Amino acid sequence: MDGNPKSGKKPHKEETRLVHGGRRPSEQYGFINIPPYRGSTILYANAADCLAMRNRFTYGRRGNPTMEALQDLWTELEGAAGTVVCPSGGSAVSTGFLAALKAGDHVLVTDSTYRPTRNFCNNFLTRMNIETTYYDPMIGGGIAELIRPNTRLIHMESPGSQTFEVQDVPAIVAAAKARGVTTSIDNTWATPLLFRPMDFGVDIVINAATKYPVGHSDVLIGLVSANEKLLPDLQLAHGELCLYVSSDDIYLTLRGLRTMKLRLREQGANALKIARHLATHKQVKKVIHPALPGSPGHEIFKRDFKGSSGLFAIELDARSDAEVIAFLDNLALFGMGYSWGGYESLAVPFDCTSFRTATAYNPDGRGIRLNIGLEDPDDIIADLENGFAAMAKAKG
Repeated sequence: MDGNPKSGKKPHKEETRLVHGGRRPSEQYGFINIPPYRGSTILYANAADCLAMRNRFTYGRRGNPTMEALQDLWTELEGAAGTVVCPSGGSAVSTGFLAALKAGDHVLVTDSTYRPTRNFCNNFLTRMNIETTYYDPMIGGGIAELIRPNTRLIHMESPGSQTFEVQDVPAIVAAAKARGVTTSIDNTWATPLLFRPMDFGVDIVINAATKYPVGHSDVLIGLVSANEKLLPDLQLAHGELCLYVSSDDIYLTLRGLRTMKLRLREQGANALKIARHLATHKQVKKVIHPALPGSPGHEIFKRDFKGSSGLFAIELDARSDAEVIAFLDNLALFGMGYSWGGYESLAVPFDCTSFRTATAYNPDGRGIRLNIGLEDPDDIIADLENGFAAMAKAKG
């Protein structure tokens, strides 16, 4: 049976789409998984077809069956008109921005955005004479007051990077549509399984597929989807930037997607159990998890999201670097490294005080971002307790 099975009745559920989407066994001699198609040159049947570039695929960088399978599956999950594949999550952000912006434009970006996005705006876009204004992620419909005549894009990230503010996407989209402004969102934390921005009217949706779609910390890849209106601009920007992703990396992404819902469900449950445990811990000043009351935008999260993923933050009751280092160095199950969404747990310190501009970051303690993996949650909790014990000794 080929992918995207059609019964003539109601659409299949996400689990079924993830298993069957993008697969065409009848075109691969019955093999279940599409192979990595590698190549630059694609041969044409005759001179007329070559001159007209009349072929299903025209040149290796422009696409191949492996890339098409990923694009088809992800487009279906997003409810989009189409998707482009980028070499990383960061390049997915820049491609989405460049699809919507030109010299002289103004862009509104949430103050809780992924820091490489901020760097792209402050450095590259500035050189293009594109001005960026950062806004309070909790502004909601009040963003209408920040829209200028030359505002062309409002970029969201919900929950926000590191501090996990959940934005009122419907209110922001409504304000944007009233003024003809394009909207984009970095939806990496939720994926379309937990929050589908297209259903709320967002024009461009960005995902660092490095995280949950791949799920095994061994591929860098980004996905950008757009609605029918913005898709031509997105495809033009992607093509003119000459972006390409290895078919081997795309193959691994497709393989990861087949189990993404199961992993996301398990990691989300593990993270929530651990977050609740830490919320009552005497050595934790604060737990920032969208599914917990008191986290910024919690009521919006309950209204709009189908569930939570495995990433959240805590603020330790620690005042010195020595305490934080002792905590981290005595974790056996947590790796220390950047990125997240893989099957293993990770812990990294963070501090937003130096670069937030629209909002002030005033933590009660020392920030640690936790990616909860697929380990047994009781083992993870016991490991964290070892870290807390070492932190207490360092406090003296």
